[in-house]
Formats: sequence, C-alpha cells, structure tokens
Amino acid sequence: MKFEHLIEINDPLNPLMDTITRDQLWRGLVLRAEDPKLFVPHLDECTISERESGSFSRRLRYGDLVIDDKVFLRPLHEVRFEVPAQGDIAQSLLTMTIETPTENALVVRFCYDDGNASASDDIGKMYEDFKKSAYQESDIDTVKVVRQLAAEGKLDASRLN
Repeated sequence: MKFEHLIEINDPLNPLMDTITRDQLWRGLVLRAEDPKLFVPHLDECTISERESGSFSRRLRYGDLVIDDKVFLRPLHEVRFEVPAQGDIAQSLLTMTIETPTENALVVRFCYDDGNASASDDIGKMYEDFKKSAYQESDIDTVKVVRQLAAEGKLDASRLN
C-alpha cells in the first residue's frame, strides 16, 4: 500500500496561523527521528547507532516488538525512514519532505510505502483505510509537537548548539 498526504505548516493567506521557519521545521522533523519518544507516546525505547554523514541506524522497542530501521537526512529538505524486512515485518518506507508550493508557504509531504500490494478485497481495503487514518493522525500529532517546540523556542539554532 502506498499513501501520501500533505500537512500545511505556513499559509501566508491565514494570519491566524502561527508561522515557523523552514529551519525550525527541519529541526523538528530531525528531532522526530532522533528522539521519537517525544512524538510517539507508546514507544518504550529508541537507541541510535551507526551515525554516518547524513544517516543513522535506530532500534525501536514497543514492548516485546523491536524494529530496526535506518534514517536518511537531506538537510532542510527530507527525512526518510527505511525499515528492512525483519521477522513478520515487511520492508517499508516513510518519507517526510518539506515543500514550498508558494513563497512563504510551507508544507510537509508524508509518503508511506508499507511494502505490500494494495488490497483487492473489502476487508483489506477497510484495513488500509484504518492504517491511512492512523498514519495521518500520527503526522498531525507530529506537526503539533513541532509547532509547540517552535513556540517554546526549543527549535531555535541557539537552543540546539
């Protein structure tokens, strides 16, 4: 199943929306990769290993379930999570891409590929709709946390160095 959606970050036509900078947004998305417990409440542990230029490996533990993945960073543009096939888990991919559709507008494109073919039966389609909804809600929560951290000044460059 492949799925993508956009979340608007800055809308120059909406003066009521708090704006954040591309740098703050980038730092927030990287923080989501490096410290996912801030964004995923049911995650028990995240261990980072094998840091290289532009990537790092992680081990995520949700109770007895352990998932190894690799995160790739394209500064100020994209954070990509690659999960290799392991145990009962199929190879999958999540990409969070910062886009500027117009001047002063920012959006994040979330692209998912769970490594499985799209369902052809009604029950499978219902399950996919449930997963899509869960992904979208998680991404909305991610943006809420990023906005909150930005409002608190925790994504400013001076706070991170």
